[in-house]
Amino acid sequence: MSKPKIVVLDGGILNPGDIYWNEIESIADLKVYDRTEYDKVKEIAYDAWGILNSKVVIDKKLMQSLPNLKYIGMLATGYNTVDIEAAKELGITVTNVRGYGPQSVAQLVMAFVLSLSFRIVEHNNQVHNGDWVRCKDYSFSSYPLIELENKTIGIFGFGDIGREVAKMSSAMGMKVLVYSRSKKEGFENASSIEELFERADFLSLNTPLNKETENLVNIKLLSKMKKTAFIINTSRGGVIVEKDLAYALNNNLIAGAGLDVLAKEPPSADNPLLTAKNCYITPHFAGNTFEARTRLMHKVYENIKAFLEGNPINVLTK
Repeated sequence: MSKPKIVVLDGGILNPGDIYWNEIESIADLKVYDRTEYDKVKEIAYDAWGILNSKVVIDKKLMQSLPNLKYIGMLATGYNTVDIEAAKELGITVTNVRGYGPQSVAQLVMAFVLSLSFRIVEHNNQVHNGDWVRCKDYSFSSYPLIELENKTIGIFGFGDIGREVAKMSSAMGMKVLVYSRSKKEGFENASSIEELFERADFLSLNTPLNKETENLVNIKLLSKMKKTAFIINTSRGGVIVEKDLAYALNNNLIAGAGLDVLAKEPPSADNPLLTAKNCYITPHFAGNTFEARTRLMHKVYENIKAFLEGNPINVLTK
């Protein structure tokens, strides 16, 4: 029996060359593209049984143009780039991968917490610009330095990543305040999103992007935060109204932000957050550690294998 043809639309981030596709190649006729524009998908995947994808928009029109398509495998946990309802209607199974990088993402959350609490970027720049050389004292600090002991970290969304953030924060002596759809035993639970924003010294967003969370963090919520508080987003950029966050930063409504994601990626040059005060931005790389990508690759293989064997797992189109 011949192997099903699977086309990887944007495999360059998952595998820049340091891991292997051999597990998937053992069960599929695999063609890998580092990146693909929307209007090229039909051309390269016309006869494909399956596609693997992360960021290419897969809408109903595109699905209908691929007559053999039976399977879409997400190379991530998020699936907002795929029209799930259209896939259901057309009988196409969509799967995602969960739990491959919570440690890596939480590690970046804590890196933001630590960097913002000591303003490491700014102080490093000052040293390299000669400020310490010219200083009359052996030590200086140009920004308030914050000790994390007994500070409150608010966690919005308490899946695998949220739990890792809670574990790492607790180990550093921070108080953990959680807001989630259901009460989380063993942690203090905020009664509302508003309470979470009001009480947090650091606020970590760890939620999927969906109809409920899109543009959730707006000026109304940001205005409830302490002026000394920081917001950190490693989930999806669309959760935040970016012009509102830029306004809050530039007008000292909050102390700073750490962002690994933006609503449009790569961002436009005029994105207001690129020039906002006290805003650290990294290029959506929280889950890109070698360890996380290795786990992701294996889990993608497991999803395909389970589907081919008639026992699909991690299905989004149930």
